Amino acid sequence: MEKKQKKEEVNVLDELHKGACMGMDAISFIMDKVKDEDFKSTLEKQYNGYKDVAAQIEELYPEYSEKDPHETSAMNKAMTWWGIEMKTMSDDTTSKLAELIMQGTNMGIIEGRRLLNQKSMEEQVKKIAEAYVKMQEDDVEDLKNYL
Repeated sequence: MEKKQKKEEVNVLDELHKGACMGMDAISFIMDKVKDEDFKSTLEKQYNGYKDVAAQIEELYPEYSEKDPHETSAMNKAMTWWGIEMKTMSDDTTSKLAELIMQGTNMGIIEGRRLLNQKSMEEQVKKIAEAYVKMQEDDVEDLKNYL
């Protein structure tokens, strides 16, 4: 099968996949600190949303590239973990944890919107990008309840 090799689509899919992986990493790093069962359930829903987006990207990616989609590097994972540990050392309340996840989610929304606004892309890639941003915007609304 001939690859489409569209640089824009590969870049968008890579960025979205990195964002989804980073979201899953951050949630998994925070999960053991969560005491509120409702908040834990909200985070599990968000984790599964990121997992679904990553799976969609992994399914579509071979149409554009023979490589694997980009993931977060070991260094970025370590920095995310370290940042969460430092920021929750003296305050691991539900409010603080929600704030940290919300900050990361907002960064994902910004990156997703930037990709949507600056790129012309094939419809199937655009649909994933739009769904990713919408999911994160909905997640922010859910997280507000825990601040």
